[in-house]
Amino acid sequence: MCLLITVFYDGKCGLCSREIGYYKKLKPRRSILWNDIAHEPQLLDGTGLTQADALLFLRTRDEHGTLHSGLDAFLVIWRQFRGWSLLGRLLSVPGIYSVTSWAYGQFARRRFARHAHCQASLETS
Repeated sequence: MCLLITVFYDGKCGLCSREIGYYKKLKPRRSILWNDIAHEPQLLDGTGLTQADALLFLRTRDEHGTLHSGLDAFLVIWRQFRGWSLLGRLLSVPGIYSVTSWAYGQFARRRFARHAHCQASLETS
């Protein structure tokens, strides 16, 4: 069992970087390793993910070594912070989860399509 949470995020995305910057200022329940895979794609080695995969949706590896994507990745992060875990529990309710997961997927695909570095990652994957 790994006690570390690993987050794979897009450090070239302004919104993503601001959000991760906010989380970095908080005190997590478990240690978190923040991996900017836009600038350091080699941090994905051994995950089975391409850079394009990881840029499309936020990804995390939980304390058990399980990879999570999209809303599930956010739920892993939010469980680490006081106050945010309540939001995670709310968004885990089946009907709310489905709608929120769908909405995040739509947002993430549009964001990916608009960023040149995301599109360039498709050529190298």
